[in-house]
Amino acid sequence: MSTTAVTPLTAVTPLTIADAETLVTAARTAAEAAGVAVGVTVLDAGGHLLAFRRDDRAVLISGETSTRKAYTALQLNAPTADLVDLVKPDGPFHSLPTALDRPLLFIAGGVPVHRDGRLIGALGIGGGRPEQDHGFATAALRELAG
Repeated sequence: MSTTAVTPLTAVTPLTIADAETLVTAARTAAEAAGVAVGVTVLDAGGHLLAFRRDDRAVLISGETSTRKAYTALQLNAPTADLVDLVKPDGPFHSLPTALDRPLLFIAGGVPVHRDGRLIGALGIGGGRPEQDHGFATAALRELAG
């Protein structure tokens, strides 16, 4: 009879409101520096809304796109920028957006948020060009990491 040692999981501090506010502020600061009005969504690990902010000048749909990008990054634990080619007509997951009854959006601007190697939430940015939104999101992650 063999025994297998089980390594206990260490607790990871969840994404907090303070973290969410840091992400929103950093994303908006990056966007403002580029002259882009954006919507910013922060979700916790369970997909629940922690923070949302849409600039007055941002297109209305930016609120919806930021939320869907965050949700997609959370569910797939990957930046949405890395997923775009996977859902193109010749991609391996081309039917995924329509196969699920979920608000997935495969456009750059969503990133998962990790702490100590564990997924703790996600951030989504909408309102700029996809590459801009991705840049704003990664700048916010850098700010959170300190």
